[in-house]
Amino acid sequence: MKFLTTSLPGLIEVEAVPLVDARGCFARVFCVDEFRNAGLDFIPVQANLSTNKALTLRGLHYQSAPHGEKKLVRAVSGRAFDVAVDLRDGPTFGRWHAVELCAEKMNAIFIPEGFAHGFLTLEPNTTLLYQMSPTFQAGHGAGLRWNDPEIAVAWPASPKIVSHADQSQPFLSEIF
Repeated sequence: MKFLTTSLPGLIEVEAVPLVDARGCFARVFCVDEFRNAGLDFIPVQANLSTNKALTLRGLHYQSAPHGEKKLVRAVSGRAFDVAVDLRDGPTFGRWHAVELCAEKMNAIFIPEGFAHGFLTLEPNTTLLYQMSPTFQAGHGAGLRWNDPEIAVAWPASPKIVSHADQSQPFLSEIF
């Protein structure tokens, strides 16, 4: 695996390095030791799948302290524009970074605790796999408005499907 830094400290793109032969390919997509060697303390305890129609937007979601989550998110089918917004105190507060997750590319994004997360699917039947730690705690979920002008995510397309809940999330300035 390759661990690629982003403009936001701790937010890491993880690329698989496939071994290709006549049969197809094989790629390691998670290894506790490799994550630890890259300086990432992450042992997933929960895995979730999210399958969506094209141009579905979900997010921007996070778990409130002290139940913050670390996530490793990857596309297992299709493509998605995946966004993480830094909610930690410091110079990168409110800044966002996006990675296009693609099943064929086999890349993922590691999102540390203290970030809001969302995505826009770019193809029909895009499925994202979330590996998470710690276990989700009901009643501590929170979110930000996906189109908050203060955050100003440059989504690559206009979403066709956004849940009522995601359309009603508060703006960053209303929470922090």
